[in-house]
Amino acid sequence: MSTSNVKEAEKLVESQASNVKILNDKNAAANLAVKDLEVAKEFYGDILGLDQVGAEGQEVVIYKSGNSTINVYRSQYAGTNKATAVTWTVGANIERVVEAFKAKGVTFEHYDMPDITRDGDLHIAGDMKVAWFKDPDGNILNIINR
Repeated sequence: MSTSNVKEAEKLVESQASNVKILNDKNAAANLAVKDLEVAKEFYGDILGLDQVGAEGQEVVIYKSGNSTINVYRSQYAGTNKATAVTWTVGANIERVVEAFKAKGVTFEHYDMPDITRDGDLHIAGDMKVAWFKDPDGNILNIINR
């Protein structure tokens, strides 16, 4: 192969590599920092109803949620995130999910946001309904209808 053909092939490979959607068809995992894994196991397993599918020693518990996983790990920085860490899409029965969580002792957060109204624990914008709550370490979680 001539030098010009090699350079042309290299340009083609570079061009194709820049257009590849490397993570487009890959599942993602959420990572949540907690102080006490035993307390977290009760919350994520018993209250939220997630199935534990693995663990890494005494430092990480892995839960399955739909087609994704949630890694709950021990950290001294637990609870320092001030934004939503995980969102679950629960569909049209969001009101029933809220009531089921409340029956298990979950307390919902209420936020004042522009163009958002609230009906009980649900924040509503158009046809979107969202409810926020926290885990025992203060990680912000939410459920949404769509």
